[in-house]
Amino acid sequence: MATLDWIVLGIFSLGLVGLIVWVLRKKDKDTTDYFLAGKNAGWISIGSSIFASNIGSEHLVGLAGAGFISGMAMAHWEIQAWLILLLGWVFVPFYDRIKIYTMPELLERRFSSESRSVLSIISLVSYVLTKVAVTVYAGGVVFDQVFNIDSVNIFGREVDFFWVSAIGLVVITGIYTVLGGMKAIMYTSVMQTPVLLFGSIVILIVGLAKVGGWAEIENIAGSNLRLIRSASDPEFPWTGVLMASAIIGFWYWCTDQYIVQRVLSGSNMKQSRRGTILAGYFKLLPVFFFLIPGMIAYALNQKGLLEVGSSDSAFAAMVATLLPKGVTGIVVCGLLAALMSSLASLFNSSAMLFVEDFYKKMRPGQSPRHYLHIGRTATAVVVVLGVLWIPVMLGLGKVLYEYLQGVQGMLAPAIASVFILGVFWKRMSSKAAFWGMITGFLLGMFRLALNVVYGLVGKAGSMIKSVLYINEENAKADALADLTSIGSKIDKSFPAELAASLTEKINAAKESLATLTPEAKNYASTLISQVKDGIHQYYIDSGGIFYKIASVNTYHYTSILFFFCLLLMIVISYMTKAPSAEQLQYTFGASTPEHKRLTRESWNKWDVIHTIIIIGIIVLFYVYFW
Repeated sequence: MATLDWIVLGIFSLGLVGLIVWVLRKKDKDTTDYFLAGKNAGWISIGSSIFASNIGSEHLVGLAGAGFISGMAMAHWEIQAWLILLLGWVFVPFYDRIKIYTMPELLERRFSSESRSVLSIISLVSYVLTKVAVTVYAGGVVFDQVFNIDSVNIFGREVDFFWVSAIGLVVITGIYTVLGGMKAIMYTSVMQTPVLLFGSIVILIVGLAKVGGWAEIENIAGSNLRLIRSASDPEFPWTGVLMASAIIGFWYWCTDQYIVQRVLSGSNMKQSRRGTILAGYFKLLPVFFFLIPGMIAYALNQKGLLEVGSSDSAFAAMVATLLPKGVTGIVVCGLLAALMSSLASLFNSSAMLFVEDFYKKMRPGQSPRHYLHIGRTATAVVVVLGVLWIPVMLGLGKVLYEYLQGVQGMLAPAIASVFILGVFWKRMSSKAAFWGMITGFLLGMFRLALNVVYGLVGKAGSMIKSVLYINEENAKADALADLTSIGSKIDKSFPAELAASLTEKINAAKESLATLTPEAKNYASTLISQVKDGIHQYYIDSGGIFYKIASVNTYHYTSILFFFCLLLMIVISYMTKAPSAEQLQYTFGASTPEHKRLTRESWNKWDVIHTIIIIGIIVLFYVYFW
């Protein structure tokens, strides 16, 4: 960071503060103002807020890391923008008609209060344990490298700059979210989105020029350029990836409070739908602005033009190494924007779930101002929980974005299935919804627990590729520390003879990495692969059925769990009491002729044209990278 970069960052910060102060002068009268921006948001604010809320530092860090380590394999989760269009064309009219604040509120009206509580608990737990942890960890990684500061002296003690930057940004974001509510988030998103996009475009252009153009990327990336991998691919089989990305996408874009809350802020159906269409255009960009820069970083690394410590530091390495003075400051502003916007949206949505789904039940009949104050307090509590969960980030996987989608793949099937059947199938019963969600959630958490128990396989597997990219001393030190950790765990829990054999291979791999020549790294990768196979075989022999479940590809497991939940809910529905006429009002088919007329009047040919353009771009993308 040069002086000019600090000046740019200062100007951006002052602009952000000024905007927040202006928002604060527009007093929030009640929870509608605080949580839904007074239900007066326009399509530009909605679309920008959806995009800025979705694109956090976990995308800049994690998606670039995914591009670095596995090429286009993770692009499915970003390029399926048609799922946002589904939100606009199908669910916006539905949510407008039933007049709800939160997704759990919908489940209560359609099914029961028990279903509402289950969804609220799942949502809150997932927010704190995944989104807060991942976003803040990613932000800490980036700023730690970009600012190139090892530690800061605080009250006479040296504190790692990672913790200073991570906690500081969480607290600052929490303050403006608590004070400004949804209005602060909506208005700042409009300011942050163009800054974020500009910074990423600069990285893309400079990186392509440095590496020698797109043709050079194609040449170096080879098979990693392909979207569709073999059905037998151990990591990204197309049979699992296509279905899992659609399941996660439907849950996230159409039913998750975190995203839907932006649509509920719209002044009418037209503004909300057009906001989703604008977000659909925006969602075509991350692959090009975040994932492809990761592939550029890989190519530069292979050519010896860029030192990348780990896959998740690929984007930060490009920012710190390739950009001219002043532009680095702009990109850092984009990183700040991404981090703060995602966290602000998360804090606000969490607080809304608490107020609407728990507190109002405990303390009904209070004044709107009282609920507003409780909402702010709840937001502050979520901020504190986010800070307390920061240590969890140190145990995250090597490829952050892949980890995030894996966790979401365990949460999404139960929720996606209950919304699909609940909204579109009138026979779906309350008992089916409750037990379907409970069972699906528990089976997802059971698989995550197995991943922890048998985590050595995944840790060794992630190192097979990562050691091939090491070209600087810090990265080598991290790899040696990881190998030592694997060896220590093997010594403690494996039979002596097997432990000795595997430890010998680990030590040989560590010795091989001393020179960092291509031959040495290939040999170390081969040895680590043999260690992984040894661990895998031991778990097969000793783990039985549990390890077989843990060995199922993550994306196949997501798909299987989704269809299991659907089948379970259908069976239970036919075995239990049918829903009442009042409950059926909260199904898609209950729309009245009057509301259908209003829905038809809310769109015109331009909405259709832009929708077709987005879908057409997606089809062309799949054809090119197939």
